[in-house]
Amino acid sequence: MSRIGKRPITIPAKVQVTIDGTKVLVKGPKGELSRDLPVNVTVSQEGETLQVVRKDDSRTSRQLHGLSRTLVANMVEGVSQGFQRRLEIQGVGYRAQVQGRNLVLNMGFSHQVNIEPPEGIQFAVENNTNVIVSGYDKEIVGNTAAKIRAVRPPEPYKGKGIRYAGEVVRRKAGKTGGKGKK
Repeated sequence: MSRIGKRPITIPAKVQVTIDGTKVLVKGPKGELSRDLPVNVTVSQEGETLQVVRKDDSRTSRQLHGLSRTLVANMVEGVSQGFQRRLEIQGVGYRAQVQGRNLVLNMGFSHQVNIEPPEGIQFAVENNTNVIVSGYDKEIVGNTAAKIRAVRPPEPYKGKGIRYAGEVVRRKAGKTGGKGKK
């Protein structure tokens, strides 16, 4: 039995959940999310909790049980509290700023990189080097943060680039001044 799938999901006070067959719609103060779940699992609401139950014990049902529960829990948390992902920029002259809704990155290229946020995503910048991506859909927040990081991923020799907050970049030793083979 899935340990994650068995856990009930508590619904906060300001969140409304509507279940229509396999479709789950969650509304809250931050926004509105909906998702079609697989037919192998069913969602039932009992008072202020949601329970995800699988229909049988087949391998695919067991695999989708915990996944479906986590997706629904992330929807409930997203519309009530929201999610955010922090990025750090390291390198001389590398910086970020917000212009309107867009994020403008100066990453050592001959041009500035403009990143336009998808629907429901906001950018914030602290100290020109810390970027905060926030929104109510965890999937879109993570994808947007990954796109920003992909502009200039951290390199292993000097550690320059964009990294997630708390990410450890494995460093490599550079070349030594020894004699080469002839």
